[in-house]
Amino acid sequence: MDRQITLLLHRWREGDLDAREHLFQALYADLMQIARSRLSNQTNGTLQPAALVNESLMRLLGSDADYQDRTHFIAIAALKMRSVLVDHLRARSADKRGGNAEQLTLSHAQDMSDEDTIGHDVLALHQALNKLAELEPRAASTIELTYFGGMSRDEIALVLDVSVPTVDRDLRFARAWLNRELR
Repeated sequence: MDRQITLLLHRWREGDLDAREHLFQALYADLMQIARSRLSNQTNGTLQPAALVNESLMRLLGSDADYQDRTHFIAIAALKMRSVLVDHLRARSADKRGGNAEQLTLSHAQDMSDEDTIGHDVLALHQALNKLAELEPRAASTIELTYFGGMSRDEIALVLDVSVPTVDRDLRFARAWLNRELR
């Protein structure tokens, strides 16, 4: 299946719109799973998983990314979902002056213990990740791919072209930094 996805990505890059449609059909279930996971912490969210996926796909269509394989495509799609979610929450916060700020936890980040799990406003998390990206870009990418992309350590290592122990170190650092920053 991964080889077929890679082939579809390459055909799409060459201008084959049928390949793009087949690609989206093949990966839609994976993207919906990521969206459901991201939205599962919302208590009264108005954004539905299908809308999150569809808006993310629209943003992917407007990007010039050179997708290497399925893992790379899913990683970028997950980051687009983050962007859509943040934009949605900013709009809602502007409407209500912050009255309905959504809470997220970092508990979705793999291997995080319950005692380290802290609820955070999505926008505060977004700002903290941007600050972390200025200091340690790879650590920020690692936490984004884990949390927003739902990717395994092995997949992250492949996307970032680092070893799994490096991913583990980056995750530990990023979680500790974010927990300290968001307290």
